[in-house]
Amino acid sequence: MERDEGLATIDNIVTQFSTYEDFLDSQITTVDLYYLEDEGLARQLVELGYRGIGEVIKREDFEARKAAIEVTRLAERSQKKTLTSAGKTLKDNFLKALAAREEDNNTGKVSSVIFIRDRNSFGQEISGYIDYAYRLKVEDFEVYFNGIKRLLPKPTDLSFYNWNSHTAMCNSTPNYQVIADNPEGLLFRYKRDRKTLNVDPKVQPGDNSIRIPIQTDLYIQAVIFDHISRRKT
Repeated sequence: MERDEGLATIDNIVTQFSTYEDFLDSQITTVDLYYLEDEGLARQLVELGYRGIGEVIKREDFEARKAAIEVTRLAERSQKKTLTSAGKTLKDNFLKALAAREEDNNTGKVSSVIFIRDRNSFGQEISGYIDYAYRLKVEDFEVYFNGIKRLLPKPTDLSFYNWNSHTAMCNSTPNYQVIADNPEGLLFRYKRDRKTLNVDPKVQPGDNSIRIPIQTDLYIQAVIFDHISRRKT
């Protein structure tokens, strides 16, 4: 308990002063300066505990706590990164579903795979599976949440199929390994816990996974698969 109180006292002082010298100066009285006639000497005496009007703190303790508090501050600022979907007026269920999952996909609590079937700008029917967490890292989703563009499968996604040209593509991502040679259909293996996601609507999607069809006006068909990793980090 005493140690905790001591740290709280140091933290309180560390947050008040930019440098250790500023702290020492706060402990020096006008009387000290009158008799010593040397600010540097007055600082040394405060540091050694011979003079001063408050708590004695060693330089190494002050600087160590200063550094620790700064690391914590930067980590908290990084965690509080503003979500792309924040403050947006989202009218379609699909965009609302993406917004509800944005933070958890950014932090790794949930890994979502998005299936979309629709037509591209050439009127060709396309479909594919998108690693949402990966696309969030490599793309600015502002244009999607603002309604400027629609999120569509790309040839670089987990899977892509053009029903007109019969072009088929599969790509593993940092999160998922694609298993395309499975006789029962396409599978995705989540790399963190090695669990397999089965996207066949006729079967269960797999351990710790759930299949959620989305009623949307933006696409012919949209489905989201949410996988929760049980691996401890």
